[in-house]
Amino acid sequence: MTRTVDVLVIGGGPAGYVAALRLGQLGRKPLVVEREYLGGECLNRGCIPSKALIHASHLYATLRRHGAEMGLHAEGTTVDIPAMQAWKGGVVEKERKGIETLFRSAGVEWVKGTARLTGPTTAQLDDGESVSFQACILATGGYHVALPGFEPDGKLVLTAREMLELDRVPPRLVVLGGGVSGVELGQHYARLGSQVTIVEMMPQLLPGIEAELVREVTRTIEAAGIRVLTSARATGLQRGKDGIVLSVATATGAEEIPGDLLFLTVGKKPETRGLGLEEAGIKVDPKGFPVVDDRLATTVPGIHAVGDLARPPMMAHKAYREGIVAAEAIAGMPTRWSYQVIPGVIFSIPEIASVGLTMADCTSQGIKAREARFPYAALGRAHAMHEEAGFVKLVAEEGTGRVLGFHAVGYSSGDYVGEAALAIEMGATVRDIAGTIHPHPTFGELLGEVALLWLGEPMHVAQRRHVRG
Repeated sequence: MTRTVDVLVIGGGPAGYVAALRLGQLGRKPLVVEREYLGGECLNRGCIPSKALIHASHLYATLRRHGAEMGLHAEGTTVDIPAMQAWKGGVVEKERKGIETLFRSAGVEWVKGTARLTGPTTAQLDDGESVSFQACILATGGYHVALPGFEPDGKLVLTAREMLELDRVPPRLVVLGGGVSGVELGQHYARLGSQVTIVEMMPQLLPGIEAELVREVTRTIEAAGIRVLTSARATGLQRGKDGIVLSVATATGAEEIPGDLLFLTVGKKPETRGLGLEEAGIKVDPKGFPVVDDRLATTVPGIHAVGDLARPPMMAHKAYREGIVAAEAIAGMPTRWSYQVIPGVIFSIPEIASVGLTMADCTSQGIKAREARFPYAALGRAHAMHEEAGFVKLVAEEGTGRVLGFHAVGYSSGDYVGEAALAIEMGATVRDIAGTIHPHPTFGELLGEVALLWLGEPMHVAQRRHVRG
């Protein structure tokens, strides 16, 4: 038996479900095939559950550290991990139901299962049913890489998925990989009482992020008692009855690091396994990503690829937009992927948010630019919330004042980096930002303050030491 559908969407994560909703709005009839839960990894095993847990442990740590100073006496405050997990689960379930409600309102049908392409216009579901489609969107996301000899076992060696479901606080946690998940969840468990060691092969934590921002986070991490080993290569792993021992080679020699659990977080790859790309005739690039154009179309007419499957960066907000572009392309609209910048946020403590060019980028590209830096410690809202750590940096072109980049490390920086992204997309100048009235007292004021500083008209900090170019 063969089912004929208008548009087949394989994967119900951020890219897939948003694509389906947009298709429904445009009068098309999509069928979404999702193997587990709507929302994909972001909602169920990544962005939302991790940020819920991070928020809870940050509240706990803030109350213990600063509560008495603010008149909040928290003697005897304890952590109830099962209750925390239940609360986190409730947040996730509410979001899942929200997507189902949106599907119903947009006329989107979805089934639980998997789908494999069998040709350029056909696929097969895992229950054996064949599907014929006019168009298809591939949105299967990515999967976590496993290192040979360090494979996750769900007991002693865990991925982010299992770490987010733990019903206890491990006394000793070893994190192999100092990227985003390693830093975020390493800090989370340290706040709850774990003795945490982070092992990173590269010279700094959060490889690829501007070193000056990372240093601020690293200081906070180490001040919290987390041990950080960079330029350290894992050479072996012993699994025992009650724990692990990670063998590490460092610049100062070999070391054995014992722990109760090993959190493995060393990157992701596009999830093309079992998808049938070869059968459909879809070409992939050297890293395994399907080749797509500016309408997210693959090399096979009618088939589009979006989100983590399509190309880096593997970010949910980038996936959302790609899903919309692919849906509009299928509906015949004059749409395309055309963006100067994609902001990125790391939910460490303090938070990192970045968009656009750095000064190093400008130098390498031959752009004459200048950078201004404004400290959180000079902001009233930061003092009122006991969040004085960090700074923001504004990069703009010398002469024109055109905004080229904005980079921040500090509380809530991810909540206002979007204004800087808009400024870059719109070709705004530093004077445009400085002339915009920002509400007081907010962390968003940092944008206005650093713009004034760049212009040489600082209001709340001395200009010297804060501008370079």
